[in-house]
Amino acid sequence: MASKAIIQYSSSSSSSHAIITTYDVFVSFRGEDTRNNFTAFLFDALFENGIHAFKDDTHLQKGESIAPELLLAIQESRLFLVVFSKNYASSTWCLRELAHICNCTIEPSSSRVLPIFYDVDPSEVRKQSGYYGIAFAEHERRFREDIEKMEEVQRWREALIQVANISGWDIQNESQPAMIKEIVQKIKCRLGSKFQNLPNGNLVGMESRVKELEKCLKLESVSDVRVVGISGMGGIGKTTLASALYEKIAYQFDFHCFVDDVNYIYRRSGSLGVQKQLLSQCLNDKNLEICNASVGTYLIGTRLRNKRGLIVFDNVNQVEQLRMFTGSRETLLLECLGGGSRIIIISRDEHILRTHGVHHVYEVQPLEDDNAVQLFCKNAFKCDYIMSDYKMLTYDVLSHADGHPLAIEVIGKSLHGRNVSQWRGILVRLSDNKSKDIMDVLRISYDDLEENDREIFLDIACFFDQDYFEHCEEEILDFRGFNPEIGLQILVDKSLITIFDGRIYMHSLLRDLGKCIVREKSPKEPRKWSRLWECEDLYKVMSNNMEAKNLEAIVVDDKSWMFFNTIMRVDALSKMKNLKLLKLPEYDSLYGDEEEELCTYTKKDFFSGNLNYLSNELGYLIWQCYPFNSLPQCFQPHNLFELDLSWSSIQHLWDSTQPIPNLRRLNVSYCKYLIEVPNFGEALNLYWLNLERCERLKRFHPSVGFPRNLTYLNLRGCNSLVELPHFEQALKLEILDLRRCELLKQLPSSIGRLRVSLTCQFCRGPKF
Repeated sequence: MASKAIIQYSSSSSSSHAIITTYDVFVSFRGEDTRNNFTAFLFDALFENGIHAFKDDTHLQKGESIAPELLLAIQESRLFLVVFSKNYASSTWCLRELAHICNCTIEPSSSRVLPIFYDVDPSEVRKQSGYYGIAFAEHERRFREDIEKMEEVQRWREALIQVANISGWDIQNESQPAMIKEIVQKIKCRLGSKFQNLPNGNLVGMESRVKELEKCLKLESVSDVRVVGISGMGGIGKTTLASALYEKIAYQFDFHCFVDDVNYIYRRSGSLGVQKQLLSQCLNDKNLEICNASVGTYLIGTRLRNKRGLIVFDNVNQVEQLRMFTGSRETLLLECLGGGSRIIIISRDEHILRTHGVHHVYEVQPLEDDNAVQLFCKNAFKCDYIMSDYKMLTYDVLSHADGHPLAIEVIGKSLHGRNVSQWRGILVRLSDNKSKDIMDVLRISYDDLEENDREIFLDIACFFDQDYFEHCEEEILDFRGFNPEIGLQILVDKSLITIFDGRIYMHSLLRDLGKCIVREKSPKEPRKWSRLWECEDLYKVMSNNMEAKNLEAIVVDDKSWMFFNTIMRVDALSKMKNLKLLKLPEYDSLYGDEEEELCTYTKKDFFSGNLNYLSNELGYLIWQCYPFNSLPQCFQPHNLFELDLSWSSIQHLWDSTQPIPNLRRLNVSYCKYLIEVPNFGEALNLYWLNLERCERLKRFHPSVGFPRNLTYLNLRGCNSLVELPHFEQALKLEILDLRRCELLKQLPSSIGRLRVSLTCQFCRGPKF
């Protein structure tokens, strides 16, 4: 009886990455002729190349009729491999398989059928002569009394003619190992990319990214071994992208493997565990035993040497996890792999990728708007469009997810099958309690940070929106003692922030994560938090007048907090002993004239009283539209790094005798009542001073000196200014803006680095 095998083509990786919907190859052969020689070696070669062979003698129970299963397998197969041997035609099972194969292929000469002529001449098969002639004579003798059987015999003849006319392999006088290698490679090429067979849901926004990543691999270069890194924030689609590319190109390599979650394997089994995963997949041996790392290293160096391989290491979060493979002393994989090999390393930490010497880093970005809509609709509506009643709510969700695939999928699935009212309730709940499934994924990167870098992350998440420039945030973080120069780069490397055009950007979901972390221990007690950013929370803390010993920073940009001022305790700030940063918004534009008249006294009383209680540790005070003509006498500015009182009613700053050694930036622009400025001569660190539109400022007192580190001075629109101060000490001044200083009569001949000789008519011109 004929022996049969079904070949199922799969990647060597775990089933989570082998996306198979049908059999790839069906092999028809006569077992008595080839089982213990040619086909045995063929199956071994298929197995070594990641092709799983399904054999009737190993997978089916004895006595089970296999014909229905095999005929069904033929219908579900992509390719057909027919091994013609001397006794092939004597088996009615083989001939029925062949006839069914021809019925399943629209074109008999299609590339789906691959004939192999093992120990028989192709012409003998086509003409049914020799052994084939003898076999058919016997079939006709047996079935001569049965018309239907004789018609079937005729179909067998036609099938033999059709398949024998297809170009294949005549291996009668050839080296079997060489021919088997050629056959296996042809099968892999014919199967080609399985990327097109991925479920449509997995292709949302993926095809263009796969093409971009494929270009980074430079597959056309077959002489070198290239290493490419994939980075991006958690849940952004790094593994999905790598899996899609892996499925698309794996067939082009001698071996391939996808090592899932290197971090998990390393934590459980160390370097040896990662070696086992790599070798078991590359060598297609699930039962591979490695007693120690030295043996694993030896096997890698010998069994993979000079072979063209594709290797993917997923979720690497420590340099040591791949040190044995790409370490600086012995770059094992790079040395032993053959030309054209490619290694892909997936990590949230770009520093790890650079350490392992990747040739290129591909950073996965959030989905474009149209792709985000498509992915959401597939999960929320199970279709490709937004249902009519849900349009505005859908865009609310997508605005929250901000192109993040995991968030879109999680939220979309939670909304599926619910009505509009239920949608609104879920979205309200999400605004207060973020999805744990999303936050847990994002938090992995935060937990990997050192304590100092965690604080930087939390400050950016809670306080700094996209309007902040990098250098401004660095100054505040530096004052907070966080060493931002290296800290910001670490956050960039870990895909927690990006820096572009001088601004720092953080994904909205990461901002949500930071705020969740600050609130998590005492979600209902903001006085126990380290940071406050919402006006309602600030109101709770200040109205209850309870100790807030953990509170270090307050940055409130919501102007509506001013409505709460009438019932806040005047001495509330006295309970914030560790407060170092205070930024409150302006209020002038919020109220109409009537409201302003009713509220002015109360608000001024509140502000003035609270300033008396400000912590001496305060380093940043940003309070635009400050409503008084002077700062309280007890206010101590000696620790201030930045003071912003723009658009305020201030007339005098602090006493000239008060030391301000740490002040770096002072903004009193649009303070139309400011009539004098203090002596800045002792402000050795002051480099930025903005006095724009201080319309009543006439002159600088002769005693006023300018610090030697001042680089920027803005006096634009100081309409009453008649003379400038002495600039002898301002040796680093680079920008001086005197536009619209219409009463200014004279300029000094030497101003810091500026060497000018100008008359007053130029004072209305551009800054210089």
